[in-house]
Amino acid sequence: MLTKSVLTLVETTQILDVARAEAEKNKWAVAIAVVDDGGHLLALLRLDGCAPIGAYIATEKARTAALGRRESKQYEDMINGGRTAFLSVPLAGTLEGGVPVVVDGQVIGAVGVSGVKADQDAQVAKAGAAVLNS
Repeated sequence: MLTKSVLTLVETTQILDVARAEAEKNKWAVAIAVVDDGGHLLALLRLDGCAPIGAYIATEKARTAALGRRESKQYEDMINGGRTAFLSVPLAGTLEGGVPVVVDGQVIGAVGVSGVKADQDAQVAKAGAAVLNS
């Protein structure tokens, strides 16, 4: 039988804290979502000034990264590169800003961020994921 690491409240809080610090350092009003490896929401934080839709988008970016086992930007690049048929896939977060959390080569969850420019969202998500990524 295989065993795997899972995100607990401790790790989820660490991810949120680091991502929040990165966003606040840059004065970015964002929403930050952390999901488990099945895309189920573990935590959501919407900073003051972030539009309410940011919470939805951040969650979907995280879900996409967790279920796809890759950064959500890869799906955006695929679609922008002409593979428009991929738009029919039942993922709502195919935009940059979702980053998987990887431990011992296994995706155990993901972080999604929304609220600023796509590369800035990704910067915040990557900061949070880096707490555990190995």
